[in-house]
Amino acid sequence: MTSGPIVRFAPSPTGRIHIGNARTALLNWLYVRRRGGRFILRFDDTDLERSKAEYAEAIEKDLAWLGVAPDLVRRQSERMAAYDAAAETLKAQGRLYPAYETAEELDRRRKRQQALGRPPVYDRAALRLSDAERAALEASGRKPHWRFRLEPTTVRWDDMVRGESHVDSASLSDPVLRREDGSYLYTLPSVVDDIEFGVTHVIRGEDHVTNTGVQIQMFEALAGAAPRFGHHNLLTDAGGEGLSKRTGALSVAALRENGVEPLAVAALAVLVGSAEAVRPVASLDELAAIVDLSHLSHGAARFDEAELDALSARTLHHMPYEAVAGRLEALGIAGSGAEAFWLAVRGNLARLDDASIWRQVIGGEIAPIVEDREFLELAASRLPQGAWDQSTWAAWTKELKALTGRKGRELFHPLRLALTGREAGPELAGLLPLIGRAKALARLSAPSA
Repeated sequence: MTSGPIVRFAPSPTGRIHIGNARTALLNWLYVRRRGGRFILRFDDTDLERSKAEYAEAIEKDLAWLGVAPDLVRRQSERMAAYDAAAETLKAQGRLYPAYETAEELDRRRKRQQALGRPPVYDRAALRLSDAERAALEASGRKPHWRFRLEPTTVRWDDMVRGESHVDSASLSDPVLRREDGSYLYTLPSVVDDIEFGVTHVIRGEDHVTNTGVQIQMFEALAGAAPRFGHHNLLTDAGGEGLSKRTGALSVAALRENGVEPLAVAALAVLVGSAEAVRPVASLDELAAIVDLSHLSHGAARFDEAELDALSARTLHHMPYEAVAGRLEALGIAGSGAEAFWLAVRGNLARLDDASIWRQVIGGEIAPIVEDREFLELAASRLPQGAWDQSTWAAWTKELKALTGRKGRELFHPLRLALTGREAGPELAGLLPLIGRAKALARLSAPSA
């Protein structure tokens, strides 16, 4: 067993995860990656109606694409006996009690309290029922839901992101832990799992801050001590709108299918909204060394797809051949010249799949653009003999400059159009040896369109 921190990412498999969910997963995974700990993927799938096995499989696929490899995978739907045992412990302590109000009755009470200017906190009427009254309610067909009785104290903790934090439990309703049908809501299974799996740090979105007061009381009731908590700021889209699994906005799957680099997604997901500048990284280890939870801002952070596109391209431009060799092979780019090809074209790629375009330019048939026939004929007659390398372009164009007096765009552009059929692209010093003398000569000698 590791002595490092133990964290968990706990998605509900009710849809595809979006970049906001990925932010939480990455912050957890990078935290333990840097400190030699363990990362648990826990599926909160107690909502049997909405949870789907295909969503769980998709989440694992999305995390793997980002480079997140769980040390342990667990499903709450397989652990009901543990939650039942914890519920019995809380009942024996007098901390879990039955309540019989219907949703309509609770709604009427809340509205009445609000009309009187009072906070809409549950009034614990169920605790005042006699045994006979409870029996009569159950005889009439009422089934209880079960609430956790909060102690009216102020719960304090040192938040890893927000610093000293507190929640006044007296301002909260006793939370429902178990529904009338016997199924559990999020809170009890989460605490039981954190205890049994030895979770030491809970890193999650700031929308869970209020839950923390409840959960710390529950940890103390069941185990005596709570893990450390850190609540990070949330991501919005570029327009400031919140993200949702239901809408599919900025889903990890959509980003992957769009050809975005996973390292760029990871870097932007965790660096945006922090004191660290968003920048390309060469590996998740490099990103782990950069990220500091205490440097996250306390306001929402905007995830801009335009910024992601630019970062993805910059990530590719610095990527070594070893990091992409397998992906290039899948595009049919392999063999002894593959590395030279990659180093020549990577600086002009927006997506890795764009490498196929330059593979065609180098080795396939193109339509050369003839801008100046007389100049191209001269250039063809002066093509260097012998082996071609990175110095060939410089030697060739130096001779053409001396013969014609051309320089800059006037010299280089007609050659680029003829050799590649394109207005712009990678440096020709790198492309020319890959095109080779025979193809270069044929393109320079091509008839005008």
